[in-house]
Amino acid sequence: MHSSFVALCLGAASALAIEYPHPPADPQPTGWPLTAAERAYVTEKPEYERRPGKEVNKHLPQHWPSVPTAGYWSGTTWLDVHSTLVTYVQKNAGPCDVLLVGDSITQQWGGPLDKTGPNAAWLKHFGQLKTINLGIGGDKTQNVLWRLDHGGVAGLQPTVIVLMIGNNNMFFTPETGVPAAAQGIQTCAANLREKFPAATLIVAKILPCHSPKDRFYQDIAATNAALDKLALDQDPKVKVLDLTKDFLNADGTIRAELYLPDKIHLSLAGYEAYAQRLKPLLAPLTQK
Repeated sequence: MHSSFVALCLGAASALAIEYPHPPADPQPTGWPLTAAERAYVTEKPEYERRPGKEVNKHLPQHWPSVPTAGYWSGTTWLDVHSTLVTYVQKNAGPCDVLLVGDSITQQWGGPLDKTGPNAAWLKHFGQLKTINLGIGGDKTQNVLWRLDHGGVAGLQPTVIVLMIGNNNMFFTPETGVPAAAQGIQTCAANLREKFPAATLIVAKILPCHSPKDRFYQDIAATNAALDKLALDQDPKVKVLDLTKDFLNADGTIRAELYLPDKIHLSLAGYEAYAQRLKPLLAPLTQK
């Protein structure tokens, strides 16, 4: 984990927390609030126009998952969601028991974007814990990296961080390759470890989805296997949580009752299964 890949960058106030495999082309690589130039850069250009290498007319898909890139839905929509979470983080600065980072699977634990509070499974098992949920549906590893570097977690002091990210990177593995997707997860982990050296980081592998014959399903399995080779848990403050067997039948098909009809997102029963596996990891760390 703490190799040259995550070496500290020296220099100006805008120095990045870790060294990325390709320098971000953003006018403002870090910090919040955004300058006018950075805001224009991330809201006036779709994400594919800001991919690493685009600024020098090079096609570098192997770097996409590991270089911070703001998300884009339309206009300012994605940035507005990020801004909402930054404001939420600022209002909750200081110690928290659990910091949740990820995409829609994380978001649907319940949090500030849904205005409904934690879902029933989180309340049942972890309702006593101060939890900050920073999941954004649709996010890829590179979007999480950009958020982490642009005010997304500033001022927080988490005891435990739970990271689950990578599902949406599967849309792009035909271009990036599977190893790059796994590297993106490692880069998110490295960023969080640099920002929160005292916290324990739980990296949850990507959950299976769709069916065994589906490329998406196969690339998830391959990405999780590639993640094993990166041995994130060599760092004593990192724990890897593999939920795959909990969510599959013996024949490799997904357990339908744990999923919504889209075969990607989780039902309440799915969150209950996830919580049951998280509980023994969180309990001794939070002591509540």
